[in-house]
Amino acid sequence: MHVVLVEPEIPPNTGNIARLCAGFDVELHLVGPLGFSLEDRYLRRAGLDYWPKVRLTVWPDWKRFLEGRPAGRLVMSSARQGEPCCDFSFQPGDLLVLGPETRGLPSEVMASSELRIRIPITDNIRSLNLSTAAGIMLYEALRQVRWRSA
Repeated sequence: MHVVLVEPEIPPNTGNIARLCAGFDVELHLVGPLGFSLEDRYLRRAGLDYWPKVRLTVWPDWKRFLEGRPAGRLVMSSARQGEPCCDFSFQPGDLLVLGPETRGLPSEVMASSELRIRIPITDNIRSLNLSTAAGIMLYEALRQVRWRSA
């Protein structure tokens, strides 16, 4: 399983997701351009002392990511489109793709795969925080592929 953040903008969100990935031993891919420096103190603070345990790959842009990415299905996340993540059938090696906090995945990125998932929420809010969404989606994916009941 992989988490792919496309053009992340808010350092603490990326730091929290990095910590999540370290905790589940899942590779994190950051696809640029990034909205911050990897040396950002807020990014480092959110990831605490877990950064050495994060399996991190940084890609300059989506095109380069597509050229060198690991094998697996691209599963695009959206606030309003797609199958509820709890109903989606995840597979080992899936790449969970999440977009920038303020605008979601660009159309050219969404066009890279027909697989779409969302987290069902009420109309009370526009969307969930990126790190919260990543945690929910990743946990559901891992629940299905790693921790199925015997």
